Amino acid sequence: MLDRIKASIPALPPAEQRVAKLVLADPRSFASLPVGELADRAHVSKPTVVRFCRSVGYDGLADFKLKLAGNVNEGVPFVHRSVDDDDKAGDIVVKVVDNAVAALLRYRNAAAGQSVERAIEALAAAGRGGHRIEFYGVGNSGIVAQDAQHKFFRLGVTSAAVSDGHMQVMSATMLKPGDCAVIISNSGRSRDLLDVAEIARKKGATVIVITASGSLLALEAQNAPHHILLAADHPEDADRYSPMVSRLLHLMIIDILTTGVALRLGSAALRPMLQEIKKNLRAKRYAAAGPSSNDSSSSTP
Repeated sequence: MLDRIKASIPALPPAEQRVAKLVLADPRSFASLPVGELADRAHVSKPTVVRFCRSVGYDGLADFKLKLAGNVNEGVPFVHRSVDDDDKAGDIVVKVVDNAVAALLRYRNAAAGQSVERAIEALAAAGRGGHRIEFYGVGNSGIVAQDAQHKFFRLGVTSAAVSDGHMQVMSATMLKPGDCAVIISNSGRSRDLLDVAEIARKKGATVIVITASGSLLALEAQNAPHHILLAADHPEDADRYSPMVSRLLHLMIIDILTTGVALRLGSAALRPMLQEIKKNLRAKRYAAAGPSSNDSSSSTP
């Protein structure tokens, strides 16, 4: 909502622009103050405040303030930033899904294509050259690292996921030029991962960092050669909430990298191998239940 208001400012009349800037400066106060005080603070008339709300797509001031309060509340600390204590199951479904979808779309619109391209090329080059690709994460990000390793090893690439701090140091120490270290962090402040980034840099490996821009890891990636930053920005406060939206963003970025690397490696070699993997996995499953499982004419393998 705040992003939409910011984007609409150039199209608004000067008086309504002052109201928009008041909203952006202190949205929490705007949602609670009476119209008279809002008009005084923006140096406009009361009707101008109402016109602004309608100009940006709301029914009036009451509707605007209700939606604004929902956007700037802090949710339930340490649980989820988008829900309230008295939410019913249906409310939770809508709020959690909407929050996730909004974050994914925001990433789609803000993603730096050049950085993604560089990361894909570095990973594909490591795969073609038989070099190592190591995924590093701790805590929740360690689980994302395991997912990344699961996706990459199916491409025939030498890869590993390391989440123990001591093992990370040993792994990074064994890296060489041509290898890739992919560091995944929600906060961008984990000491273990900062140490790994420094060791990998000294060993000449390409370091790909998936974290929030402005974090310590991100700043290090921006200032060091052979570092590639894939910024995953989101509204979650890492000190107050368990990673939810951030985890989804990190998983999606891994999917993007996996898809890009698979295309760079070429489907002629990968497709038969992936097809054989699927064939062998089918032997590990029971036949599908239902009438079709006994139908000898079915074409399902």
